[in-house]
Amino acid sequence: MDEYLNEKEQWERLLRNLREQAPWMLAGVAVVAAAFGGWHLWQSHVENRALEAAARYQQAVDAFTHNDLAGGVKIADALVKDFGNSAYGDQANLAAARVQAENQQLDLAAARLREVMQHTRDDSLALIARLRLARVQLAQGKPDEAIKTLDGADAGAFKARYGVLRGDALLAKGDREGALKEYRAARASGADTVDGELLDLKINELAHS
Repeated sequence: MDEYLNEKEQWERLLRNLREQAPWMLAGVAVVAAAFGGWHLWQSHVENRALEAAARYQQAVDAFTHNDLAGGVKIADALVKDFGNSAYGDQANLAAARVQAENQQLDLAAARLREVMQHTRDDSLALIARLRLARVQLAQGKPDEAIKTLDGADAGAFKARYGVLRGDALLAKGDREGALKEYRAARASGADTVDGELLDLKINELAHS
C-alpha cells in the first residue's frame, strides 16, 4: 500500500508540474513551429525566384537563337536588374555579350564581360569572362589591353587558353618570337583544353617562316 501511495503521489506531482509548465512548453512549441514555417516560406521564396530567373534566362536564349538581338538583350537586362549578380544574371550577361560581339557591338560586349569579371561570385566564371573580354579587346584592335587583361589574374585551369590568346595578341603587335613562345608553352601545358591542330598550325607557320 505504501508503494502504491508513493507512486500515486509521484504521478500527481508529475501532473502538477506539467500543468505549471504547459504554457511555457506550448510557447516553445509555437516558437519552433513559427521558425520552421518561416524557414519553409523562405525556402519556397528562394526556389520560386530561382525558377523565375531560369525561365527568363531561357527566354533570352530563345530570343538570341531566333536572331532577336534587341528582344534578347531587353530580357537579359531585366534579368540582371531583378536578380543582381546571381548565376543566371551572370549567364545572361555572357550570352548577350556573345551575341553583341558577333554583331560587332564590341563596346557593349566588353562592358558586359567586365561586369561579370568584376562582380561574379564564381571564380571560374570570372576567368571565362576575362578571357572573352581579352578576345573582344583584340577584335577592337587593342592587343596591349588584351594582354593586360589576361595578365590580371592567375589563369588556373585556363592557362593554355590564356596562353594561346596572349600569343595572338603578341602576334598582332608584330612580336612573332613572343607569340611562338606562348603557343609552344600552351601546347605543352594543356593541349586538351585548346584546339591542338590549330595550335600546331600556328606553331609550324611561325617556326618555319
